[in-house]
Amino acid sequence: MSTRPDPMPHLTAAAAAAAEPGQPGALFTALDKAMGAAIGHKLFTILVIHPGARESQRYYTNMPKEYPVGGRKPITETPWFQKVLGQGVPYIGYDYADITDVFFDHELIRSLGCESVLNVPVRWNGTSIATINLLHQAGWYSEADVPAAKLFAALAAPGVMKVIAEG
Repeated sequence: MSTRPDPMPHLTAAAAAAAEPGQPGALFTALDKAMGAAIGHKLFTILVIHPGARESQRYYTNMPKEYPVGGRKPITETPWFQKVLGQGVPYIGYDYADITDVFFDHELIRSLGCESVLNVPVRWNGTSIATINLLHQAGWYSEADVPAAKLFAALAAPGVMKVIAEG
């Protein structure tokens, strides 16, 4: 892990994007850029939870060919789910072994040069409504990244609520 830049200018830019037309796309694109600059990532996705339907949906990705947006998948009650979505606790996978323990598509993840992950729940009204998922080279993320990541995730809430409301 390298020293991270001051996240404040990037938080400010992402917050300003929430006021722009074209939501939630403008906000999610700004979060992708801002979190890339402040924390770093190779792969960035936003997974929206549709709680009534018990389904998840990849709504945003910076790699649409490898990780396309689209259809919904049933939610599986895994230990990762309980921690990140149930308890609202960010998850750090430090290396490829951690990735293989949690993600069925670990080979694709590794083929993109990603061997670490930071999953940050987007919380609203006591519930996880989405995750922002940052993936990078092995050893990239640490607990020091979590406070800024949680602030960025809070900024995502209005965009996620719009996605959920539109069904």
